[in-house]
Amino acid sequence: MNETILLLASDQGIRSVIRKALESAGHSVLTAVDVGAAADLLKEYKFDLLIVRPYTVNVSGHDAAMYLRLKSPGLPVLIVAGMLDDVDLETREAVQEFEIFPKPFTTVELVNRVKEVLLLHPRPSNA
Repeated sequence: MNETILLLASDQGIRSVIRKALESAGHSVLTAVDVGAAADLLKEYKFDLLIVRPYTVNVSGHDAAMYLRLKSPGLPVLIVAGMLDDVDLETREAVQEFEIFPKPFTTVELVNRVKEVLLLHPRPSNA
């Protein structure tokens, strides 16, 4: 199965490295630089997973994921690079719905973690 992943990251270099690693593992990856672009992509495509960095342009990765979840209920979320510098985030109840993958990590470890998350959170076929 060829899962489609939405990657939200403001840094072009990070987007490129993650996209290439996931595409080499057989995933389709569409990228967005900000929440608005990601929301536009959600209007056009069905995604199996949202990968977001802890910080995006003008909003935290958690808040971006919460907003995008409103647009696509049940969308599995993987926050990469951890959230250690946002102490308040750990107390938010909604964070329990997201998978967290702290850095440092290799691209192989990321690909394996994505596979795990996709297995843990399969999207319904009619989603």
